[in-house]
Amino acid sequence: MKTFKFIFLAAVLFISCNQKQKYLPSSIGAINQVTVVMDNELWKGQVGDEVRKHFAASAIGLTWEESIFTLNHVPPKIFTGALRGTRAVVYVEKDSVDEAVIRKEMYATPQNVAVIKGPTSAILIKNIATIAAEAIATFKSVELEETQKRLLKSLNKEGVLEEKFNIKMNVPSIYKVGVQKDNFVWMDREIQKGHMNIIAYEMPANSFNVDSTLVRDIVRMRDSIGKLHVPGPDVPNKTTYMRTEPAFSPSIFPVEIGGLKGVEVRGIWDIKNYPMAGPFITYIINDKKNNRKMVVEGFTFAPATNKRDDMFRLEAILKTIKFD
Repeated sequence: MKTFKFIFLAAVLFISCNQKQKYLPSSIGAINQVTVVMDNELWKGQVGDEVRKHFAASAIGLTWEESIFTLNHVPPKIFTGALRGTRAVVYVEKDSVDEAVIRKEMYATPQNVAVIKGPTSAILIKNIATIAAEAIATFKSVELEETQKRLLKSLNKEGVLEEKFNIKMNVPSIYKVGVQKDNFVWMDREIQKGHMNIIAYEMPANSFNVDSTLVRDIVRMRDSIGKLHVPGPDVPNKTTYMRTEPAFSPSIFPVEIGGLKGVEVRGIWDIKNYPMAGPFITYIINDKKNNRKMVVEGFTFAPATNKRDDMFRLEAILKTIKFD
């Protein structure tokens, strides 16, 4: 009888725990928005400066300065109700406890809360610096997943990428194929004051194998593809085409995408002999099975507007690539 009671209680506890997890509400909030919970005095001082230094740092590869996240500061007494349901939270508090940890699904799901505590401002600043890189990477990962979920609502069914390159990508239906050639596909969509673009093409498998010339070789590749396939506006007696902005060297990072290794390239494009420019993000993927380097790129043209979120959406799309 005692054994039966023990098993029954254990089952009840197990079910109640699962139900508690199950009934967490879905998290809310705009993409790339972080709720910062801390006293007004801390926010206005050096502790707040340290938070802004990391979580509002400039995003890489944009035409003007934009922060990686939009910070929404609230005092602890205001952090109630719907605010507790935001996906990304930085909670900073003066406390006898000295800690810097990331807690998941505290009030909603998915959710990450960077909890930073310490008895003095100096220790709080130290703890913010300690946890910032991990928190930023975690926040970005969840924001990317959330954006990719939203892509699934309506996908492009044209199938050109699969036919041309034997790849799949979750491209929203609002993107339409404008150009397709033997080794080049260009899809685009209109946005307010401009357009967002996705292009794809192959390069030989032995491309970009020399580290010392990697940046130069990538710029040369982009410029040659732009000259062949991405013309600019007609200008009498001048040749116009998309190239890598000569004044700004692109930033390059190692990446794994679609289960394969490659590099991520972020920088600025412009039109040779014409005043147009914008940000781009390129993935060069080492597809050994198909004896090629697969290149997918997103770029935006939207003068006099912020482009961080547009480029983040393009990154989310490109990172859904799958190789058959």
